[in-house]
Amino acid sequence: MTPAVLSTQTLTPELLRAWAWHRQGLDGSLSGKSSEDVLDHAGWARSVGGANPYLTLFARAGIRRGQVDRDVAGLRIHELPTARGCTYVLGQDDFAWGLQIGRDAAVAPFKVLARLGVERGEITLLEEQVLHTLKESSEPMDPKQLKDELGESVRSLGEEGKKKGAATTLPTALGLLQADGRIRRVPLNGRLDQQRYAYTAWSLPQSTLDDDAARARLVERYLRWTGGATLKQSQWFTGFTVAQSKAALAAVGAAEVSTASGDALWMLPDDVERLSAFTPPREEQIQLLAGTDSLVLLRRNSGDMFADEDRGRKVMDTTVALQADLSDHPILDRGRIIGLWQYDPAKERIAAWTFAKPTAAVTTRIAEVQDWIRQDLGDFRSFSLDSPASRQKRIDALEAAGS
Repeated sequence: MTPAVLSTQTLTPELLRAWAWHRQGLDGSLSGKSSEDVLDHAGWARSVGGANPYLTLFARAGIRRGQVDRDVAGLRIHELPTARGCTYVLGQDDFAWGLQIGRDAAVAPFKVLARLGVERGEITLLEEQVLHTLKESSEPMDPKQLKDELGESVRSLGEEGKKKGAATTLPTALGLLQADGRIRRVPLNGRLDQQRYAYTAWSLPQSTLDDDAARARLVERYLRWTGGATLKQSQWFTGFTVAQSKAALAAVGAAEVSTASGDALWMLPDDVERLSAFTPPREEQIQLLAGTDSLVLLRRNSGDMFADEDRGRKVMDTTVALQADLSDHPILDRGRIIGLWQYDPAKERIAAWTFAKPTAAVTTRIAEVQDWIRQDLGDFRSFSLDSPASRQKRIDALEAAGS
């Protein structure tokens, strides 16, 4: 069979926006799927104590918070440190090799401890003491409880340690244990959008992949989730070196494709075939997503999602399309950002600014997401330290722009 050949001229920003939208399952193709299926198809959901994992699953499959929390409790999905050491919500089939990808980041803090006079053997002993303590406990324990229980085994590193972000030896031990799958972090109230955790013992079977194979698997998943990305974009997400990235791309047989804008995208061979036959949808497909949604975050290319006429739009004197990461959440139609939103819990409603007069489909979707936030979440936090007070100026700015 002759491989598909894509014309550079046809790979316009408009087509590629719709293609990424489709690959992310935001076109309704994931409706009714499980949380694990959605994360496998669309990509791991970034979790920084915010509500993005919930909206990721609601937008694509209509999954409500109660089901997501049950899936977390049942270990069908879980929040783990993986690529670049960042925490994402993963499906259970990805737990072991996902932790393997993040192992180097877990080891990195020990370099700081070594400069403070901490030997590796001290941390190894502390790891064993933490694990023993958790196995003996009938309930998960938070860091303060562990510190109190372990006493002098947890060493304070003084003012110098605080300056370097290592007040005691406990966080490094916890990070290493978690990276090994020997303990796991549990949200205290069962919710992913609240940054209060405890730890419990775990016995996750180790990954059967070597490091090269694990990197190749992540690159394969990443290209499948995005529908294609530049080398630089893939490196940002994975944290791999150029040599590691190129080896992984070769291992999955990725093809380099030139676009009308001059970018070179790496794509899986099957996606080259699919894109050659892809036709963008004609009807509106409206979604409200988090600023850290996989559609935006995996490639950090939100600027590509604005139409030319909207690239100069500003919020609080900042040109939105020029930001590496969105400060507000996007309203999108088939991959194009057509507006921005924040949730105002005081008024129990969404403050939205659409760049053009909202259509009936836009108004309907805003109302649906607004009702879902009220009923399921109570608020929509971007990250752990987000609060209604901290985002009030942005809420006011969006309401002013929308009026």
